[in-house]
Amino acid sequence: MISLSLVDAADLVGGSVEGEFFPAITGINTLVKAGENEISFLANQRYKDDLSTCQAAAVLLSEHEENTSGCCVIRVADPYLAFARLQRYFHPELKASGLRHSSAVIDPSANLADDVDVGAHAVIGAQVCVDAGSRIGSGCVLGDHVSIGKHCLLHVNVVVGRSCILKDGVIVQPGAVIGSDGFGYAWDGQQHLKIPQVGRVVLEEGVEIGANTCIDCGAIGDTVIERGVKLDNQIQIAHNVRVGAFTVMASQVGVSGSTDIGSGCQFGGQAGIAGHLKIGDGCKLAGQTGVLGDLEAGGVYGGSPALPYQLWLKVSALTKKLPELWKSRNR
Repeated sequence: MISLSLVDAADLVGGSVEGEFFPAITGINTLVKAGENEISFLANQRYKDDLSTCQAAAVLLSEHEENTSGCCVIRVADPYLAFARLQRYFHPELKASGLRHSSAVIDPSANLADDVDVGAHAVIGAQVCVDAGSRIGSGCVLGDHVSIGKHCLLHVNVVVGRSCILKDGVIVQPGAVIGSDGFGYAWDGQQHLKIPQVGRVVLEEGVEIGANTCIDCGAIGDTVIERGVKLDNQIQIAHNVRVGAFTVMASQVGVSGSTDIGSGCQFGGQAGIAGHLKIGDGCKLAGQTGVLGDLEAGGVYGGSPALPYQLWLKVSALTKKLPELWKSRNR
């Protein structure tokens, strides 16, 4: 069992200890459920009332938060970030060890580092390269000429299409499809003529792709997800999209083809972005925002079609009053 003294825990998260403390802790838990050998945290004021009944060995609190518990306190600048660091300490990532299941099908021309793990019924195509420390889950399919960097993790049933590139530290959750054909057709008067999608998908360092998310390869050129991007479950990224570094998207976002998204953006769930647009750095979209035109850097938007957030709030408030206004107008 992993354990840690509170002094060492405080050092790990850059905090300071206040009060009497136990010699060691064995995990981290919620304010309601934490036991006497666990640390808890208050990162959301919605749960402040639970602090008074907390039974944890210690609680992570911000520097100005009043301690209404009887617990020892570790003062930190950001309790949620401190929680994340401790959670990573108590639940370290598994290391690759070179295990290859006998049912895996690996093309003789594939080049896998010695310590790469390959799960049951995985299929690895011709000229695939997988670098040191990476793990390929059960049922994964890697098309020909795929390149996987160091310390990547592909969970079960991930599909990576031909020639796609995953750089170091990429994580792909179960069922995601990287490099499916883009939705490209031309009408010839009688039918939709399929346009070959000959580009790739490139996932840069530290990208994480959620479960059942689909990222289409480029029609010509690449679809690029830049470093540090985090995509939630069931997101659709169409062909030739670029998503800028450290952008995050919640579940069910859809991005149409050839749209250029800046760095550091935040998109709420079910936001939809039309094609061939430019979204500036640092844009924030509320859930279900519909974007039909370019957005300037740093803007905050909501509604469909997208409006500046404060204006959208006013429009939403007025919308609720429309039946009453209509009724009074027609008296």
